[in-house]
Amino acid sequence: MKHYESIIIGHITMDHDTDYLGHETNAIGGAVIYSSASAYALGHKVAAVTKINPVDSERLGYFTIPEEDVYCIMSESSCTMDNRYFTADKERRKCMCLSVGTPFTIDDIPAEIDADIYHFAGLVYGDFSGEMILEASKRGAVAVDVQALLRHVNTDDHTMYFEDWADKKNILPYITYLKTDAAEAEILTGLSDRYEAAKLLHSWGAREVIITHNTEVIVYDGNKFSAVPIRARNLSGRTGRGDTTFAAYMTERLTRSIDDALLYATATVSNKMEIPGPYKGTRKDIEKYIDEFYPDFI
Repeated sequence: MKHYESIIIGHITMDHDTDYLGHETNAIGGAVIYSSASAYALGHKVAAVTKINPVDSERLGYFTIPEEDVYCIMSESSCTMDNRYFTADKERRKCMCLSVGTPFTIDDIPAEIDADIYHFAGLVYGDFSGEMILEASKRGAVAVDVQALLRHVNTDDHTMYFEDWADKKNILPYITYLKTDAAEAEILTGLSDRYEAAKLLHSWGAREVIITHNTEVIVYDGNKFSAVPIRARNLSGRTGRGDTTFAAYMTERLTRSIDDALLYATATVSNKMEIPGPYKGTRKDIEKYIDEFYPDFI
């Protein structure tokens, strides 16, 4: 049995992006790419489980983790997105899913590997089921990025829309690490105050609630809040912000306090946001970044 600190389950997507000035680019995307990169940069042993159509096999080359730690199932469909951003900070955007990836099942996780954390890093609703989350919780801690439980695809025109997660109160008690952004937290709870939303999500069962915002990252564990500001010097690498943060945080939490794990995670994403693509630095780079930009947290 090969053991990992985290097994990250999710689709790779090819994104066609149009920025607020009308500039068009094609870029690789997907939480499984960005999450595995940040955890690996910090020195953690992580695996990626993904599915793609064989014609899209070149996407596998974008992983920063060793090839032997990528477990790919060839499937009927891959995920393809079209993103149009209306502001320089990319906070306002219109997203379309032109092709939905083949859903995951618990049997897609190879029998010969296990992990401390099973990280569900989906893109849209239907990537995985509540039953899959429950089954994974019997094997280790479960981490869920709620995006794939809220973001739905309109089959008529491929536009995406958000709606509340109907089964949230049944599944949240099985989740150790829950990640949302501020907008997703409001959809789940009806509360615009992200601190109050974190409290409510914890009361429904999630043990550690992580909420990302363009100014900071917060964590609530039922006892106290921890918060660390984002101090990126530019936003050229904004895509993958939440994915980078979440994976760095949870893998650091295996051996560190909430405060320390959050500091390392937020420094990692601040550094990553300055350069497009998945994070390719090292732990030394992150520690140098902390020394330079977070002396007040040391």
